[in-house]
Amino acid sequence: MADGHKTWVMTGSPDNFAATREREFKLIGMKERRRKQAESIHPGDEIVFYLTVVQAFGGIVRVTSEMFEDRTKVWPGKPGNPDEYPWRFETEPVVVLPEDEWVPAVELAGALEHVGKWPIEHWHLAFQGQLRTVSDADAELLGRVIRAAAGAGAAA
Repeated sequence: MADGHKTWVMTGSPDNFAATREREFKLIGMKERRRKQAESIHPGDEIVFYLTVVQAFGGIVRVTSEMFEDRTKVWPGKPGNPDEYPWRFETEPVVVLPEDEWVPAVELAGALEHVGKWPIEHWHLAFQGQLRTVSDADAELLGRVIRAAAGAGAAA
């Protein structure tokens, strides 16, 4: 985002996304080991959700608070590897897609600068790990495509 705010891509499971949806996209959390990255997130930054398993983008939220610590269980996490996602932020939904309108990441892989760091046949490696920032160009592309998917769904 050219206004000094960052755009982040947060990788998570569809189950964690569903738990975030249950809270009306007003709260997100980062894994225990992601504290340093979480400390770099500030109000006004946007978070794009990348969903594992289905390899798709599900929506965008805007951060509305500074980071705070809370260990109340909200997200299911991985079976056998629980994480409290203690580094949390209040957020507001920017655009959130219903499951049948999620944007397949493979459709954008060749156009995203971030993905260009890997051989194209291994584009999915670009989304391993919970959190990463993306360039202004990638932020604009992701925002445009996700908003278009929301608009197409509204017209249907």
